[in-house]
Amino acid sequence: MLSIGRSGELRKRLSSHPFLKQRRYARRVHEDRLTRKSILRLAGLAAASLGAGSWQARIAQGGGPAAVESGAVSCVLTPELTEGPYYIANEKLRRNITDGHPGTPLVLQLAVVNASTCKPIRGATVDIWHADAAGNYSGFGAGNASRTFMRGIQKTDASGIATFRTIYPGWYQGRTVHVHVKVHVRGRVVHTGQLFFSDALTDRVYRNAPYNKRPSRTTRNANDLIFVNGGRKSILSLRRRTAGGYLGKITMGVHRS
Repeated sequence: MLSIGRSGELRKRLSSHPFLKQRRYARRVHEDRLTRKSILRLAGLAAASLGAGSWQARIAQGGGPAAVESGAVSCVLTPELTEGPYYIANEKLRRNITDGHPGTPLVLQLAVVNASTCKPIRGATVDIWHADAAGNYSGFGAGNASRTFMRGIQKTDASGIATFRTIYPGWYQGRTVHVHVKVHVRGRVVHTGQLFFSDALTDRVYRNAPYNKRPSRTTRNANDLIFVNGGRKSILSLRRRTAGGYLGKITMGVHRS
């Protein structure tokens, strides 16, 4: 039978055993996590009761990435997509980029805004290029005789909008219908992307000349390898124009720095 002194010494030895120390440490960590979790949950409930709207408003006023992440600021953020093989730098500064090529008229109004504040960016350079109705790019293949059709650059106005007059793009093997775009701010590329069209609208447009000369397009949005990686967020909003053709719009949120 152990004496009181010996049993106390035994408890002291056992309490200093490494295994028991690890168990006690794990228990404290667990309790600490529970306490922090409870505090965070209570803090969340308190914030909700005080009104999350005012909290978001303060973030929105400050702008920056926190405002975007909180949802207080929400621009249409077109995703970064590949430039592709048909880019030609230093194209002409011009609004009409058709060079007389036939096709359904298309006016593009491309808005450039600061992704952190949704405020328009004036003086940004927007560069677009796309295939003609026959599916050819200027400067390449069957379009090699010219380096300018369906290519051009515009500066954004006070509302952050760059306007182009072009035609509805044609299709080519392996790709859905699209327009390439680059945005430059202060000489630096801040966005490279592609703009897309609904397949239903393309089907309607392609029933007419000159598109109906090539009736069997091979690739639609759902089986385009680039579209399926974020292209849905880059579909143009289109409506008919009384003057004929279509007006296409989209907002591109970019980070200036």
